[in-house]
Amino acid sequence: MSAIPQAAPPKKLSLKDKYAQMTRDLGWTPTYQPQDKVYPQTAFEGIKVHDWDKWEDPFRLTMDAYWKYQAEKERKLYAIIDAFQQNNGHLNVSDGRYVNTIKLFLTGISPEEYSAHRLYAMLGRNFAGVGAQIAAQMQSIDELRHAQTQIHTISQYNRYFNGMHDFRHMHDRVWYLSVPKSYFEDAMTAGPFEAIVAISFSFEYVLTNLIFMPFMSAAAYNGDMATVTFGFSAQSDEARHMTLGIECIKFLLEQDPGNVPIVQRWIDKWFWRGFRLLTLVSMMMDFMLPKKVMSWKEAWDIYFVQNGGALFNDLARYGITMPKYWEQTVAAADRLSCEAWNTFYNYSAAANFNCWCPTPENMDWMSEKYPETFDKHYRARFEHYAKLEKEGKRFYSTTLPMLCQCCQIPLVFTEPDDPTQISYRQSTYKGQTYHCCSDGCKDIFDHEPEKYIQSWLPVHQIYQGNCFPEGTDPTVEGFDPLAAVLQYYHFGPGDNMDYQGSPDEANWLKWKGLAPRTEG
Repeated sequence: MSAIPQAAPPKKLSLKDKYAQMTRDLGWTPTYQPQDKVYPQTAFEGIKVHDWDKWEDPFRLTMDAYWKYQAEKERKLYAIIDAFQQNNGHLNVSDGRYVNTIKLFLTGISPEEYSAHRLYAMLGRNFAGVGAQIAAQMQSIDELRHAQTQIHTISQYNRYFNGMHDFRHMHDRVWYLSVPKSYFEDAMTAGPFEAIVAISFSFEYVLTNLIFMPFMSAAAYNGDMATVTFGFSAQSDEARHMTLGIECIKFLLEQDPGNVPIVQRWIDKWFWRGFRLLTLVSMMMDFMLPKKVMSWKEAWDIYFVQNGGALFNDLARYGITMPKYWEQTVAAADRLSCEAWNTFYNYSAAANFNCWCPTPENMDWMSEKYPETFDKHYRARFEHYAKLEKEGKRFYSTTLPMLCQCCQIPLVFTEPDDPTQISYRQSTYKGQTYHCCSDGCKDIFDHEPEKYIQSWLPVHQIYQGNCFPEGTDPTVEGFDPLAAVLQYYHFGPGDNMDYQGSPDEANWLKWKGLAPRTEG
């Protein structure tokens, strides 16, 4: 008998061919419905795409490889988190005040990771190109993983410190958290192309280093190795996200010359919205860290002026210019953190983390880092606050501030050319007057007023009586509106007000065997 011929072993596919089969080859041309009904959101923004196959993924990452890499990172991350918990890692941070940066991160950034997960899932559904669909799908899973690992890591601190017990509830209600919330909801309610420019390019590529580098470096400097670890675990994901950001911009610009002015307008808008969002990071770097990495001004110079400037020089060949009003951000870098921390100090009764008056050492550091502005405009104010504290007359703002209709931050920023004057802009639409904090926010409002007149502004909602627990009767004698708002926020004792004298401080001093502080 003749031997049965054996089939030749299957030829191993190259990475490029494997990527093509697991992305491009998964797509098909619909026949039951026309293309414009299957992907109805790809046309209304005015973007023209002539060939979706021009979309390139430099990583050529397939789903099987993706799960393998992510599973390995998960094993390493959770081993370290477990060790952190077993060894009471929360006692190794530099000072109890540091934990307030964790509260800010958990309430202001982690929920937006989940928002980004939802956004990229929607993008994966609405893009007509398979390469873009796969890239959006992977980033959606990335963002969900980031939210989960951050929450799991920070849960250790929730056992011992206040203000983190109900972060999802707070995210939808607390006044200052409407700033990051509105940013992502603005992107999620835009068209798919604007959304990917907003998050993948303007946020992930241009500005993400100004969030993750300060937070993760600060964690390392202050002994928080668990936070450092989840930062490193996300680092390779962020590299892919940044690559997706630059790829999507180049793809749109190369598809049709008519896309250039549309993309430029989106870059202008989302750069400014991102800059306003980073206000929270600026005060964290300059005032909230016991051991500081660098000043906000230094970070802005490195990660935007230098790195961002090089990026936009590269994009100039497509006709893209630096974002509108970028010069104003350079001038504002000298004052942004002081304006923000002054605001939170004034309104610390309504924040879910503790504030404090800057120490003399902190103010000396600020004088060194901001020689042209801090002593001239801000030191006397903080010293006056410290004097009032010692006299038992701690200063609080007892009325609510006007909010910007666009970024939803109180109108506390100063004019670009005059740090002694509050910046105030207004627009009229359908007989109503709307207020903005800057030229950038006013431009955004004026371009899409129908969108921004719907903004859910916390101060307006409080004054309308919409931020009290259900069943509250504000007409009863002795009604305390602030107490009702804090109950609506789900704040507990010690979640707000000053760090000095707080339960967090008392516990920290007890754990470390230290005497109570006598000054801020």
